Amino acid sequence: MKFQYLVGIASVFFLTGCTTMPRGDNADLIIHNGQVLTINTEMEVIDDGVVVVKDDTIIAVGGHELMQQYQAKKVIDAHDGIILPGMVNAHNHLPMIAFRGLGEEGISNRLFAYFFPLEAQKLSRDLIYNATKLGAIELAQSGVTTYADMYYHMDEMAKATKEVGLRAVLGETVIKFPVVDAKTPYGGVEYGKKFVEEYKGDALITPAYAPHAIYTVSKEKLQEIHALSEQQDVPVLIHVGEFPNEEKRLEGEAQAKTPIEYLSEIGVLDQRLVIAHGIHLTPNDQKLLKAADVGIAYNPMANAKGATGIAPAWEMYRADMRIGLGTDGPMSSNQVDLVKTLSYAANMQRLKYSDRTIMIPEQVIEMATLGGAKALHMEDQIGSLEVGKKADIAIFETQSANMMPNYNPYATLVYQANPSNIDTTIVNGKVIMENRVMQTVKLDDIRDNVDAFEADIAEFAKELSKTAIKSKSLMD
Repeated sequence: MKFQYLVGIASVFFLTGCTTMPRGDNADLIIHNGQVLTINTEMEVIDDGVVVVKDDTIIAVGGHELMQQYQAKKVIDAHDGIILPGMVNAHNHLPMIAFRGLGEEGISNRLFAYFFPLEAQKLSRDLIYNATKLGAIELAQSGVTTYADMYYHMDEMAKATKEVGLRAVLGETVIKFPVVDAKTPYGGVEYGKKFVEEYKGDALITPAYAPHAIYTVSKEKLQEIHALSEQQDVPVLIHVGEFPNEEKRLEGEAQAKTPIEYLSEIGVLDQRLVIAHGIHLTPNDQKLLKAADVGIAYNPMANAKGATGIAPAWEMYRADMRIGLGTDGPMSSNQVDLVKTLSYAANMQRLKYSDRTIMIPEQVIEMATLGGAKALHMEDQIGSLEVGKKADIAIFETQSANMMPNYNPYATLVYQANPSNIDTTIVNGKVIMENRVMQTVKLDDIRDNVDAFEADIAEFAKELSKTAIKSKSLMD
């Protein structure tokens, strides 16, 4: 599968199998002695590869000969590890990590009978900040350098994310009932406007709007958000096609259309839109999504756990659509890392199509890196190790028992690796974690805060579970 990309520099030189910019001052960072998965258009793998970074940008990628051409303030020996672009988690609700492990008693409709009531009672600015910080640490520890999120108090999320040092697309949720940061229905629109104004142009944070879904946001508000996204040139994140027959919750003639047809008809289906899930899509839906250049976040682990279905991800990948991988929120998959999701991404598609030859490991890793970047319309900045791109890099060690032997690095990552095999994570040229030690923040510094919100939530959550188990699913 070929992806178009923008190098973003005036000139590019091809020297002895490597791509470099004209050498100027010494570099800031060199990574060497590893197997480099470039994820470029040729999916080039460079054994004994080298990546050179100046400021926040990759300035050279190639073989060991680059060690003779560059000197750097910091040199990282990958010790025969696997060097690849930082992974992109294209859909999450990171602060829900505060509720991870709750509501696992077989509740029929967790969204309406459990998620929403729990959030209504227990969310706060402090919880969102501390839970985001905890989640961002976990993301960094698993090689995710960019994530997309839909939630509340996005300014608190942005603050915590930047402290850890990750890159993020953060969408302020808009929904038709009062929530923690909006005491009136659809108050997220005004909150979102302020958030966009504050963070537009930030080096790490891309602000966005996040209308929850077609059944929780009116046509008029969807159109208003679309107009704002055009005016401010920011993304829009939304859940679509997660459940069957979502259109039946709409009114009148809209029930006769699929959710994608509905979005197209009301004029909000465009290149700024990123849809999460896309499980229940018709062939025509897929054509509309491709024509509009929409991004798609495939969440196989969460969808399997929630029994909501298997998205036609292979069809969309094969059609060269903008599809990446996501985990969904930590109550939906109980994970925020993509490492565990990799094998799900492949195996669920093989099961769906009864074909063991599809979604080979190379394609899965492409989807987890450049695919996620494309889903977020950021492939000109991240997603591959190429000259001119931002230095977002992950290094997997290959010395642990589960990582040996390493005949095929793609297969090793998809079917053998664990999050704990991530040794080093770099975002925007800054080392966030090295030798499994966080360099920006310490987990111990927020442990007391995590203990506090866990104690506050536990009893209420237990009683809520008893009530929710008895409730009838609103989606049945």
